[in-house]
Amino acid sequence: MFDWLIVGAGFAGSVLAERLAVERGDRVLVIDRRPHIGGNAYDYYNDAGLLVHKYGPHIFHTNSAEIFRYLSRFTEWREYSHRVLAEVDGQRVPVPINRTTINLLYGCDLKTDAEAEDWLALRAEARPSIQTSEDVVISKIGRELYEKIFRGYTRKQWGLDPSELDKSVTARVPTRVNTDDRYFTDTYQVMPKNGYTCLFGRMLDHPNITVMLDTDYADISSIVEYDRIIYTGQIDEYFGSCFGPLPYRSLQFEHVTRACEWYQPVGVVNFPQTEDYTRVTEYKHLTGQEHPMTALTFEYPSASGDPYYPVPRAENQARYQLYEELARNTPNVWFVGRLATYRYYNMDQVVGQALATYRKISLSVPRLAGHDLHASSPPANDPVIN
Repeated sequence: MFDWLIVGAGFAGSVLAERLAVERGDRVLVIDRRPHIGGNAYDYYNDAGLLVHKYGPHIFHTNSAEIFRYLSRFTEWREYSHRVLAEVDGQRVPVPINRTTINLLYGCDLKTDAEAEDWLALRAEARPSIQTSEDVVISKIGRELYEKIFRGYTRKQWGLDPSELDKSVTARVPTRVNTDDRYFTDTYQVMPKNGYTCLFGRMLDHPNITVMLDTDYADISSIVEYDRIIYTGQIDEYFGSCFGPLPYRSLQFEHVTRACEWYQPVGVVNFPQTEDYTRVTEYKHLTGQEHPMTALTFEYPSASGDPYYPVPRAENQARYQLYEELARNTPNVWFVGRLATYRYYNMDQVVGQALATYRKISLSVPRLAGHDLHASSPPANDPVIN
């Protein structure tokens, strides 16, 4: 008999399992249809001994001290500022676009932020309203840079033209007039020192938590006794797709080991104009691992496969709202995470949503008497960054 059945062993499910077990002494069963914990952040050592992210690069960054300190219970960190180059017109330039990008592509010699701002302002095209991803970019940097850097990449990534996608897609990528070539500017930019799987293992290591892998919710829901559910899978799947399936974009990964120490100068290189793949990741930049060989992932967007990205279009959001209304009226089931709430969340946002959900649970669900509290969760000491 379990107090909670948690479907999914990624960030949402694992954070909630840890909080419920440690803070309330609740008995938790975590299941996942995959053969591993960690969800899409799962990493492993390949046959050459190189640490690889199975589902593409996962770069941790956040502005939240609360989220950073919480995760620091389960890992030490290594500093890592992510940098990305895009292969455009036969040369590799920084993205997000910055002053260096403009100077390289156009042979300019812009020396100040003000000069770059004026250069972009001359090319920006006014739009009566900002509705689509195309509107966002063209209104900031004009059509030529949009065509060079954004349009082809977005069409490969989503299978749709930016003019068909909600403005939120390209609004995530800033345009800079300085020379800051970091992909993110968050306060905390780090990677778990021993990898994500190790972090998840420590999070789920508690006497009140049972983990079952290779286990589908449909196969076990009527067999196991439990009081409440936390569901982190696809919300439409939970309700039998009664309003029709919610569209997701998937990815296919080609993992390659090369007999050279380094393959590219930064962790990720994007290909907006050429190639069938969107990007190539070299993991040693991310992990800091020293090794005479190197591991790469070539990433191919796909219309089929595991669900990764909710497709941000108005009609899809309208369909999700029908499922959201069903969820609100389904007692003893909590829907948490990217798939369950049909949102394009970063990892830290999922952790934040899970912690907020736990606070709601702690206020609304009575703690059962007689539960044993096992304080095996590491204390919230100062984060360690190497």
